[in-house]
Amino acid sequence: MDHQGARLPGSLTDRVVGEVRQRVLTRALGPGARLPSIRAFAAAMKVSKSTVVEAYERLSAEGIIRSRPGSGFYVDAPLAPLSLADLGPRLDQEVDPLWITRQSLGRNEDLLKPGCGWLPPSWMPQESLRRALRTLARADAVALTDYGTPLGLPALRQVIVRRMLGQGIEASPDQIILTESGTQSLDLVCRFLIEPGDTVLVDDPCYFNFHALLRAHRAQVVSVPHTPQGPDLELFEQALLQHRPRLYITNSGIHNPTGATLSPIVAHRLLKLAERADLTILEDDIFADFEERAAPRLAAFDGLQRVISCGSFSKTLSASVRCGFLACRPSWVQGLADLKIATTFGGAGLSAELVLAALTDGAYRRHVVALRARLAGARAETSAKLKELGLTPWLEPEAGMFLWCRLPRDLDAAEVARRALADNVVLAPGNAFSLSQTARGFLRFNVAQCSDPRIFAVLRKAMRSAS
Repeated sequence: MDHQGARLPGSLTDRVVGEVRQRVLTRALGPGARLPSIRAFAAAMKVSKSTVVEAYERLSAEGIIRSRPGSGFYVDAPLAPLSLADLGPRLDQEVDPLWITRQSLGRNEDLLKPGCGWLPPSWMPQESLRRALRTLARADAVALTDYGTPLGLPALRQVIVRRMLGQGIEASPDQIILTESGTQSLDLVCRFLIEPGDTVLVDDPCYFNFHALLRAHRAQVVSVPHTPQGPDLELFEQALLQHRPRLYITNSGIHNPTGATLSPIVAHRLLKLAERADLTILEDDIFADFEERAAPRLAAFDGLQRVISCGSFSKTLSASVRCGFLACRPSWVQGLADLKIATTFGGAGLSAELVLAALTDGAYRRHVVALRARLAGARAETSAKLKELGLTPWLEPEAGMFLWCRLPRDLDAAEVARRALADNVVLAPGNAFSLSQTARGFLRFNVAQCSDPRIFAVLRKAMRSAS
């Protein structure tokens, strides 16, 4: 259902009314906020003053605004509930990022999900999880029933330290904070570092939930084009000078959605630019276990001074067991831990115990090795099938589950996705990942979810009907 004012009718007065309603819906104008003067709003909207007068009168009659003689017009409506769908650029609501996630998380057994961002259940180490659950069932009462400590299970933090060394990142267990997911890690950092109105840089394209999360924090989001070696450094530097961002969020290991990896040269130049601009970098590293060999990490080059590293175990172990982590400079640990207490209190101690048991089971290492080989085969097979349909991979990734592909014949990915949905196939159109809305002709494919031949038959049909 459309929110009132989300579709702007054609008359000039309706346009002005719709603009005010939209600002109230998105909280750009809160209760008691003063509206622009009639003269100023007329100039901004490129309409006559009489048009603004008529619009303000209509809004007053609806109880959205009220006039204060001699002072102007003010918002009279109560604070609108926060609606992420109404924030940011106007996307096609049938295929917007949150919609893709909602559909992919559904329990429809007939739904095929080449656009989702996780492995099928059959690819996960189910037997290792069952063994871990049996081990945990014999744990003492504290592990089964009590709150977790502020930083999280010490033994798991020690394991994470050893695992991070594989990416060249040196940290002590006291620099690790366990969280309930990678997403919660991002949320805590945003709460810790940014205020509403602060500017945050993201890649273009990037993981679409970065957009949604930053909108929830009322940040100003600016995107920088991503290349096969990392962000476009010339445009990145321009964004630093023009927007003075507080934070940059990226993937360095396996980039989502493109599958690109950061080059060492770009990493060093990027860190120099960040130091000059006093920019903090949040490095989302949830795909680390998919790598055959570790790509360069900003956190490794930086030593966790201005880079915060975060990860989780949802992609290779279990999305149902919610457990993630942050690694940061020592002076920030207490502040982040306090925010964790304020928002989740003790943390998911039971999940941490379960993850520890699974990670220290020798079968997990064998699972990861087999998973990498299986993904490599799926990437090659899926890439070949997509090329037969005329889709071109932006690059051939070295690791991971994603292929970022361009559609042929200037097809609109959103239209293709809409038509595929009618046949129970959820696709991920490019503009869901692009703040600048410049990925209209791209689709992201999860190769682990592309084994069913019906996907390619539906894709072919959708492409033909969208032509």
